[in-house]
Amino acid sequence: RGVGLEKALGQVAAAVGALGAALGAMVANLTSHKRSFERDWERYSQWAERGKACHDELLALVDRDTDAFNGIMAAVQLPKASAEEQAARAAAIEAATLEAIAVPFRTMEVSVEALVVARAMAELGNPASASDAGVGALCARAAVRGAFLNVRINLPDLADKARATRFVSDGDALVARAEALEA
Repeated sequence: RGVGLEKALGQVAAAVGALGAALGAMVANLTSHKRSFERDWERYSQWAERGKACHDELLALVDRDTDAFNGIMAAVQLPKASAEEQAARAAAIEAATLEAIAVPFRTMEVSVEALVVARAMAELGNPASASDAGVGALCARAAVRGAFLNVRINLPDLADKARATRFVSDGDALVARAEALEA
């Protein structure tokens, strides 16, 4: 923990997911403006909006991840001289740890949605942009896997072990869905 790499990991996972979402939205936009696809412009516009919503949320998650990491650092530095201070510090650490898990978990969820958009664009979009949709899918899948590493690195610090177990099982399900979508 001393070098702050887990801080960078969460930010990078969200940023890579945002890149994947942007590529999916881009393919939808390019397709909607192509003459041979213009009769379905509304359909592609809806896909573009879904991708843009993912992109926007993932960019916000970059900052939320920074805030979550800073929350842990602040909680660890709380005074612990008395029993009351120790209890308050422990509660603050637990809350901050939960946030440091919840943020990358949300990155996983939104990145899976970005994969849905990328897959749709690989299947339905302009064939000339299929490689863009493919790279978008690769980015979104990497975001899911990277964010899960971030979730897992913080789980040992979570006192609520039942909740930690749920994060692992739900995270495994998101990774499996991401891999199926990418394939």
